[in-house]
Amino acid sequence: MPISLWKPFKAVLMALGTVLLVLVLLFVGANAWVLAKTHSRIEHDLPVCSAQPVGIVFGTSHWTRAGSRNPHFEARMSAASRLIRMRRVQHLLLSGDNRTRFYNEPVTMWRDLRARQVRDVDMTLDYAGFSTFDTLSRARDVFGVERVLLVTQSWHLPRALFIADALGLEATGCAAPAQPVAGVWRLQLREWVARVATLGDLYVWERRPYFLGPREPLEIAPRA
Repeated sequence: MPISLWKPFKAVLMALGTVLLVLVLLFVGANAWVLAKTHSRIEHDLPVCSAQPVGIVFGTSHWTRAGSRNPHFEARMSAASRLIRMRRVQHLLLSGDNRTRFYNEPVTMWRDLRARQVRDVDMTLDYAGFSTFDTLSRARDVFGVERVLLVTQSWHLPRALFIADALGLEATGCAAPAQPVAGVWRLQLREWVARVATLGDLYVWERRPYFLGPREPLEIAPRA
């Protein structure tokens, strides 16, 4: 390459390298911030999870793309039913996607938990939990939740807790017991990207939930 062309080309490469380095540092720094702010409030042992009046169970598909039962769904349902039995929570808010009549996460969770002997009066279904942000916004603004235990996988909890903090919820996290699952690294990698996007949602674009609706304060039934 002629010297006359190399100098500007080199300058462009250095500029691109600098931009890439800054983006990587921002990406890692954003994740480190979310993890640092939340890790002390995540418990991995169900019996010692912080007792709260309401447990939010985040929806996920009942089945994998391969047609087998989703182990992440199974872990969340198992954890939620055990938390109710151990009285770590008094009521479960089952929040998930219900965009079509063929896909209904809240009803699927409700059916599964009924089969695990969880009472109907101890469950409320939120059909507009289209995202983690929407679920937590609706918990506060529609269902009147103030103190809550978040029930999901350990890699999802930091982002969920961070959003809860930003919304003014008093939240702690209870990690659903994990089993070795093939391909979980893809979900963890996606979660790293989602944490960065969450900072933009909260502090740049001022995201709003897709749908709120009228207030429906939770009714917590007494235990026998």
